[in-house]
Amino acid sequence: MMVEPSPLTASVEFCCPAQSIIRGAQLEKAKEGGLDAIETYVFWNAHEPSRRQYNFDGNLDLVRFIKSIQDEGLYAVLRIGPYVCAEWNYGGFPVWLHNMPGIEFRTANTVFMNEMQNFTTLIVDMMRKEKLFASQGGPIILAQIENEYGNMMSHYGDAGKAYIDWCAKMADSFKIGVPWLMCQQSDAPQPMINTCNGWYCDSFTPNNPNSPKMWTENWTGWFKSWGGPDPHRTAEDVAFSVARFFQYGGTFQNYYMYHGGTNFGRTSGGPYLTTSYDYDAPLDEYGNLNQPKWGHLKELHRVLKSMEKTLTHGNISSIDFGNSVTATIYATEEGSGCFFGNANSSTDATISFQGSEYVVPAWSVSILPDCKNEEYNTAKVNAQTSLMVKRSNEAEEEPASLKWVWRPEIIDGPIHEGKGKFAASQLIDQKQINDESDYLWYMTSVNLKEDDPIWSDNMSLLVNGSGHVLHTYVNGEYLGSDWATYGIFNYKFEQQVKLKPGPNQISLLSATVGLQNYGPMFDLVQSGIPGPVELVGRKGDERIVKDLSGHKWSYRVGLRGMEDKLYGPQSDNQTNWLSEELPTKRRMTWYKTTFKAPLGSDPVVLDLLGMGKGFAWVNGNNIGRYWPSYLAKEDGCLTGPCDYRGSYDNNKCLTNCGKPSQRYYHVPRSFMGKDVNTLVLFEEFGGNPSRVNFKTLAVGTACGNAYEKKTLELSCQGRPIAGVLFASFGDPQGTCGSFTKGTCDAERDVLPILQKECVGKDSCSIQVSEEKLGKTNCGGNIVKRLAVEAVC
Repeated sequence: MMVEPSPLTASVEFCCPAQSIIRGAQLEKAKEGGLDAIETYVFWNAHEPSRRQYNFDGNLDLVRFIKSIQDEGLYAVLRIGPYVCAEWNYGGFPVWLHNMPGIEFRTANTVFMNEMQNFTTLIVDMMRKEKLFASQGGPIILAQIENEYGNMMSHYGDAGKAYIDWCAKMADSFKIGVPWLMCQQSDAPQPMINTCNGWYCDSFTPNNPNSPKMWTENWTGWFKSWGGPDPHRTAEDVAFSVARFFQYGGTFQNYYMYHGGTNFGRTSGGPYLTTSYDYDAPLDEYGNLNQPKWGHLKELHRVLKSMEKTLTHGNISSIDFGNSVTATIYATEEGSGCFFGNANSSTDATISFQGSEYVVPAWSVSILPDCKNEEYNTAKVNAQTSLMVKRSNEAEEEPASLKWVWRPEIIDGPIHEGKGKFAASQLIDQKQINDESDYLWYMTSVNLKEDDPIWSDNMSLLVNGSGHVLHTYVNGEYLGSDWATYGIFNYKFEQQVKLKPGPNQISLLSATVGLQNYGPMFDLVQSGIPGPVELVGRKGDERIVKDLSGHKWSYRVGLRGMEDKLYGPQSDNQTNWLSEELPTKRRMTWYKTTFKAPLGSDPVVLDLLGMGKGFAWVNGNNIGRYWPSYLAKEDGCLTGPCDYRGSYDNNKCLTNCGKPSQRYYHVPRSFMGKDVNTLVLFEEFGGNPSRVNFKTLAVGTACGNAYEKKTLELSCQGRPIAGVLFASFGDPQGTCGSFTKGTCDAERDVLPILQKECVGKDSCSIQVSEEKLGKTNCGGNIVKRLAVEAVC
């Protein structure tokens, strides 16, 4: 049976936010937001962490997740890949795959194709067994094989084309009864449906005239990197892209992301991508409504669905008014629906259509379900704006109440002596340890005599790093650390060093920050210490180099404290922890404290301002990598409101310059108990744990700015509205938190009306009209609005 895809879907990562966790509440919010389907990747490295050893338990229960989608009355889109990108560690590939003899990724290579087919078959059979494909009565209406390969295929030559043909044949051979997708694959073989990913896909045309026009990733925001500011994409621009897509014949549009998430543990890719994967999505990292984006899109979905029959059965005609202004008419025997689009980035347009005039603001689309009355315009936001606040933990006085104990990370005799668990006469790529840890010790010894040509009073150690973090020790003494910035995949660490006659021990600790997840042959991008590692001696103008790269190197995976599971809930033996003289700014240090879970049900964040870099655990659950000492660049951020007009990219509408790229870290309440909870930090660079505390996240201010003839809805998302500070009906100016009355206003004070309608209630709705709010002294050319600021 052929299943018609729903016109609107939402993308939700499964593994990434599944630990945050995608509960029924989030699915309900997606459905309430007007979505029909949930799209999810399948993460190979999470489900097959070791070859032929599978994990579908707990948060990795894919079947349970798909059934939860079905229970909500939603469809599912299964993006098996199994390459996913997703800013996920190694693009979702298990690192053991890299170490298989004779393998080449994503090309016509028998070893790789056998492994890919094995995993894909496993997932398909699992879904089929549970009758989850729509052809069996289940919720899965679409499946995807590979992912954005067309962006890379030219780098693989003829073998790349042979590979993508093989992918198509393999997928088709499963006979799952629903269509297969290949996104960003312009030459996708039939019967694969090629689809578009990007900020805008209105001009996309599928490679087969019988294929529907589908958009698998509409990027609602962008990801964050360590050292980068916060990217934002406005509600107006996302709505413009969606409306324009359906104006020009789109049949299926999916948001990436609709629900942001958290890359707990070591799942974040990169290198140098933050733990937060909020993505400025309509549902934020914590599952809160990101307003006004969620509400503005909800209204768009409602209007589009009201036109569903017209859009799917209507004859299409268009009018070009010039200057990037167009009208598209969908006509059936029962009626017509219209889109008026203005893609000019600065000039509003006034058009005449069927005897009436319409004003279409710059960079917007007006939707007229009856071709007469504008019911929605992408630039006119009627949804509330929510300003979120972080509230102090009411369960105890923090940070003063947190009593810390500490332990040094033991860099013991075997490290100083260069005794590892395995050895090689070369520097190895850190992926050879199958991604067991971020940390790998590289250790070697060099024997020098005073008559050695390199010997001088001016010697240095030179290490070519891979772009991740490096800590160096010589003869048991710390020498220095280095790291690169986001997007830089190598650097040179060089530091003067004092050596002694005889044997000298060099110990290098490499710390990865997420493995590469995107790009041609990304799997071959080196991690760890690619080298060379050199001793450099200088005598006057003469520079003498001793290359240590080919020495015998001994290796040790991980850190002693992680081997001893100091992060675990059973690490409570106080004799192993020190309570006196709590150190700060101390490298390689473990800290532990106990805390009470914040009261209430609001999402919880861990404020790690003052710490350097490391990992955090709550009751043994890895919250992820932290690095609040890494500040975002100083310039390039907004100095005023973001102008939604004009094409968007991830360098537009930036905020948070000069501040920590990530200060707050999500702690799901499911990770915490009602009584005593344990927080453990491993600090790599040196920080001050006495400033650490827990906070809750909630709506602090709810603002409305709705147009006449619309309904203003205000909500504090689970708590009552405490007061209304401002209300004006006319042409109010400013933004949420700084509203002022404009040139005209209602003849009577509307503030008491709003206070009566809203204060003390969880939510309120007000019709924006002169009948409700009173006549105004505004002229006929002014589009009247109601602006309200409420506190929660």
